[in-house]
Amino acid sequence: MDSSSLLQYLITGLTLGSTYGLTALGFTIIFNTTGVINFAQGEFVMLGGMMSVFLVRVLGVTVPLAVPLAALGTMLTGALVERLAIRPVRGCPSINLVIITIGVSILIRGLAMLFWGKDTHVLEPFSGDQPVMVLGAAIMPQAFWVLAISVILLTGLKLFFSLTTQGKAMLACSFDPKAASLVGIGVQRMVMLSFMISALIGAVGGIILTPITMTSYDKGIMLGLKGFAACILGGLGNPFGAAAGGLILGVLESLGAGFVSSAYKDALAFIVLLILLFVKPSGLFGQKDAKRV
Repeated sequence: MDSSSLLQYLITGLTLGSTYGLTALGFTIIFNTTGVINFAQGEFVMLGGMMSVFLVRVLGVTVPLAVPLAALGTMLTGALVERLAIRPVRGCPSINLVIITIGVSILIRGLAMLFWGKDTHVLEPFSGDQPVMVLGAAIMPQAFWVLAISVILLTGLKLFFSLTTQGKAMLACSFDPKAASLVGIGVQRMVMLSFMISALIGAVGGIILTPITMTSYDKGIMLGLKGFAACILGGLGNPFGAAAGGLILGVLESLGAGFVSSAYKDALAFIVLLILLFVKPSGLFGQKDAKRV
C-alpha cells in the first residue's frame, strides 16, 4: 500500500475518531460528576445531526444559524433528561440509573423516528465538497472542519474546567459530592450542567459528522457504543483518555476497512479493544484502583 493511501486512511480515521472522542468525552463528564454511565449519549449525537438537517432543509435556516440552534436544542434536551429522568431517582443504585438512561435512549430514538421518519438525511458540507489534495490523498473539506472544531471544543473544555468557577465546582463534585455540598456548591445544579455540557458536545459531534456520514433516527446507537468503547479504551473517567481513545478507535476502524474489509471494520476495532482490556483493564490512560487496608 502506498503512502498516499495510508495517509487517506489515517485522515479518515482521525475524522471519525474525533467524533468518537467527543462522544466519549460526554460519557466521561457525566460519569465524573454522577458516577453514572449515560447510554443516551449517542442519542444526543443523533439529535444534533437531525435537528441541524431539519432546520436547514425543512425550515430554511442558514447553516451558520442552524448549527448553534441545533446544539442549543440538544443541550436543553440533556437538561430535561437530567431533570425528569435522573434527579427523581438520584438516590437509587448506579445500575438502576444506567438502566434508566437506556430507557431514555430508546424513548428519544422512538420520538425521533415518529417526528423525522426512518429515512436517511444529509446535510450540505460547510465549505463545499471539492476534495483537497494533500500528499496524494484526497481530503474532503468537511474533514478539516471536524478536526478543527474538535480541537477548539477540547481546548475550550480544558479552559472551562481549569479557569472558571463553574468548571472547578464540577471537578469538586466529581471528587467528593458531599464535601462539595458542605462548602456551598449546588451538587444538583452541577449534575444538570454536566448533562447539558455532554449533550452539547454530542450535538456538535453529530452536526459536524452529518455532512460526511449522513444521519438517521437510529444513528446514535452505533455512535454511542463506539463512544463508550473509546471511553473504556482511553480509561474511564479520564477526559484526555476519552479523546485519545476515540482517535485510536477511529484510526483502527479506518485501517481495518483499508487493509481487510469494510464489512469487518467495526468488529476489528472492538476485537482490539477486548484484547487491550485483557492486558490492561484500566485502559490505556487509566489508573489502577488502589485501596489501603
